[in-house]
Parts: sequence; C-alpha cells; structure tokens
Amino acid sequence: MPTVDDILEHIGEFNFFQKQTFFLLALMSVAFTPVYVGIVFLAFTPDHRCLSPGAAELGRRCGWSAAEELNYTVPGPGPAGDAFPRQCRSYAVDWNQSALGCVDPLAGLAANRSHLPLGPCLHGWAYDTPGSSIVTEFNLVCANSWMLDLFQSAVNVGFFIGSVGIGYLADRFGRKLCLLVTILINTASGVLMAVSPNYTWVLIFRLIQGLVSKAGWLIGYIQITEFVGRSYRRTVGIVYQVAFTVGLLLLAGVAYVLPHWRWLQVTVTLPNICFLLYYWCIPESPRWLISQSKNAKAMRILKYIAKKNGKSLPASLQSLRPDEEVDEKLNPSFLDLIRTPQIRKHTLILMYNWFTSSVLYQGLIMHMGLAGSNIYLDFFYSALVEFPAAIIIILTIDRIGRRYPWATSNIVAGAACLASVFIPEDLQWLRVTVSCLGRMGITMAFEMVCLVNAELYPTFIRNLGVLVCSSMCDIGGIITPFLVYRLTNIWHELPLVVFAVVGLVAGGLVLLLPETKGKALPETIDEAENMQRPRKNKEKMIYLQVKKLDIPLN
Repeated sequence: MPTVDDILEHIGEFNFFQKQTFFLLALMSVAFTPVYVGIVFLAFTPDHRCLSPGAAELGRRCGWSAAEELNYTVPGPGPAGDAFPRQCRSYAVDWNQSALGCVDPLAGLAANRSHLPLGPCLHGWAYDTPGSSIVTEFNLVCANSWMLDLFQSAVNVGFFIGSVGIGYLADRFGRKLCLLVTILINTASGVLMAVSPNYTWVLIFRLIQGLVSKAGWLIGYIQITEFVGRSYRRTVGIVYQVAFTVGLLLLAGVAYVLPHWRWLQVTVTLPNICFLLYYWCIPESPRWLISQSKNAKAMRILKYIAKKNGKSLPASLQSLRPDEEVDEKLNPSFLDLIRTPQIRKHTLILMYNWFTSSVLYQGLIMHMGLAGSNIYLDFFYSALVEFPAAIIIILTIDRIGRRYPWATSNIVAGAACLASVFIPEDLQWLRVTVSCLGRMGITMAFEMVCLVNAELYPTFIRNLGVLVCSSMCDIGGIITPFLVYRLTNIWHELPLVVFAVVGLVAGGLVLLLPETKGKALPETIDEAENMQRPRKNKEKMIYLQVKKLDIPLN
C-alpha cells in the first residue's frame, strides 16, 4: 500500500495547497518573535538616577538645569566608570533644611563630597527615556534588578514545560486542535499581560504565554513538514525559521513607533487572534490521522489537497499505510540516549550545542539592549544578517556537508564575541560589524543543530533524542538573563568573554560528530554507532545484499 509521500508525489509535493499552508503557518513564526526576544524593548533599561523630591523642589527655586541638579544630588561614577553608585544611591541629605543654598548646596555639609554618606533611593528613580518599559514602571533596577532576570526566565520555563507537555498532547489529540488552543491562550495571556496592574501579574501571564507560544510554533513547524513531500521538508523547515527573522525586522519598527511597553505588547499580541481562522483554512495532518488509524479521514484530506493542487488521485492510491513501520517491541527510554558510546557522545555534544546556541543567541540580543547606542537600528541591522545565514546553509549543507559549516559558524560566533571585547567604543562601525558577524554565526549554528539533531539518532529514539537535546535550549534561555545582567554589573564586556568561550568550545565539539551528508537516516542502534565508519558499513551492506541473492562473492 502507498504511503503519504507516495501520494504526494502524484498530487503535488509543494504545489498550491502546500504553498498557501506554508504562508499561513509562517505568519505564526513571525508572530512568535516578540515573545522570544521582545524583552529587548519590553524591558529596556534606560539611564536612571535616584529621585529626590526635596532636591527637585530646591532646584525649581534655584533655577537649576537638569545637569546641575544631577551633579548636586548624586555621586559621580565609581571606579573604572562603574555607574552603580550613580544609579542606585544618592547623598543621604535632608534637602528640606533651610541651610542649603543654590550654589554648591552640599559645600557646607562636608569639605569633600566623598565624605558625605550615601543611601539607597528611597523615593524611586528618574529615567532618561521618552517611553516606558516594565523596568521603568515597576522600578526593576538596583536591588530589584533580579526581577528583570526572572521576567525573561519565566517565559523560558514556560517554553520548557510547554514544549514537552503540549508536544505530547499534539501527538495524542492532533495537531490542529492543539494549535488552535495554543493560539487562543497565547492571545489572551498576551493581552492580559499588557493590562496587568502589577509586576506579579505580568510575570504570571508571561509564564502562561511561554507555556503555549513556543509549543504553537513547533506545532506549526511539524504541520508544514508533514504536508510537503520528502524532498521539500528541509527547505521549508529552514524558510520557516527565516520567517522568524522577518518578525525581528517588524518588531524593531513597531517598537520604534510605540516606545511604551503596554501599547507595544497589545500591538504585537492582538494579530494572533486572526490565526483562529485557521480552523477553516488548515486541515488536520493526514500523517497524524494515519498514525491514529483514521485512514478514511486522512484520505478525504489528501483528496482535498489534490483538488486544491488541480490534480487527480489515481484509484491505485486510494489506500494508505503508515510512513514507517513501527516495531512495537521497541520501547524507547532515556537510557537509550546514553547506553552506547557513540550515541552517548552524540547526545552530550548535541545537548551542549543546543544550550550554547540559546545562550549566545538570546544573550547577544540582550547585551545589545545594554550597549547604550541606538537600540532600534542595532537590532534591525543584526536581524538583517540572519537572511544570509539561511542562504549559506541552503547552499552548503548538500555540497560541503553539515559538520564543517556548523563548526565554523560556532567558531565565528565565539571569535566575534571575543573580538568585540577589545574594540574601542569610538569605533562604533567596527563594533556593529563584528557583532553582526557573530549574530550571523550563531544563527547558522542554531539552524544547523535543528537540522542535524534528527539525523544522528536511530528511528525508534529519534523523536525522544530531539526532545531531550532541544530541552537544553530552554535551560539555556532560563539562565541567560541572569548571566547577561549580573555579569554586566561586574564588567560590561564580561558576558561577551563567556559567550566566546562557550562558542569556541561548541565549534570544537561539533568536529567530533560524524558527517551526515548523503547518508540515510539510521534505523538501528548499530547503524548509528557505525556512522563514523562508512567504508566498513558499506562493505557490510554489500555483503548482506549479495548474501540475500545467494551469489558467491568470488
């Protein structure tokens, strides 16, 4: 009996229906961008200083300029330009006392300002920004800065739990139902986050949005790869991720027009409600229906696809069988990922590369938001380099292979991070160029690990291997905010040093993996174990074929 792939060869592997469906699902990839990296604009931390009502009143009476008031009321930068004392402390002075004059009011209190006691910001902060963010609204600075880390970590915790839980539900109850449910919850939680009265509710709805948004993105990815023929799966998978890059460009423009975080959150969330119309536009995956022994429904959908593509379905293809024969005796477990030497090595290297890709990708974007330059232009320029990253992958993976471009992309990302540490601030054009090069490198690495992960595991543990290894991506996302924001307080360039080390190590480890170009997907543990010994494996296959034909070797 024919498989779905056999039927798609006759009714169209990537014709009108698949192109239309791909466009619709790619819009979901665009809409996922604000959830994944929106912290750059939603939680932007501008320059700030302690707010002192008494000093402000004295400044109004004395006619001080903003610079004069700043000079009189807060200490200067600390050692090596450390801004912490200036941003998080103020002189512990009673500004309401009448002895203070308009000209150098603190001169009568101490011979040297360094002798004046410093205290925390008791009356809040003044922020140098025309807009607003959750940082400025809820004062997530200084002693409360860890709450900003928690804000981004919460969404990554949601990614981790949701990808596993909803991924299981999608296999159990269908792609279409779970997709629509995630869209509805994502839209509702995103809007509720925008109108939340306090930080606690913002955090709760951020977590809920994380639970469903990445899971919805993954379901869309799975659906489009299940609707197209086998020769188009790799291409649509890469272009689906390119749609995410389009979302980066749109996010930069919308954030520039709407510098207030609540309006920005509403604007990037509400379009998701239109995706509920997919109930009438996108059918259930016929591959999933076959896996649930619903062959009649699957055949109706395939006939619908044939009609949309202007093709006819031959009578000889009216019956279906699953794409892969499943051996019910095989019960995959986590131990299968570490039981044998080569698969254990693959698992550990892939887990590290998923972790590294997430840390560098999110970390570079977050660090960009702390650079103090034009965040909108920097974000836009760095997003543009993700397009050539996808083009390079498409042009190289079937010519050069997977391993060397993947290793090179990690090494380029790490080297760019290290080089950025030593580039002086007055060479801004060079800093931007190098950072864009690093961004392109880690984007390639991220897309390559998605591609190669499935090619290194045998069939019966392939899904489990991808699930377990990719979960390290979310673990990396959980710790990245703490890594970026806390290390920056020690030294602004310290996160880049850490990124350089982990990126260079990742590139070296990739070279220990076997090349998968031109190789069939391994079906058994033995085939996966022997992937680095192609000659011996090939001779074994020839021997088995000859043996089967009962032809003597000599």
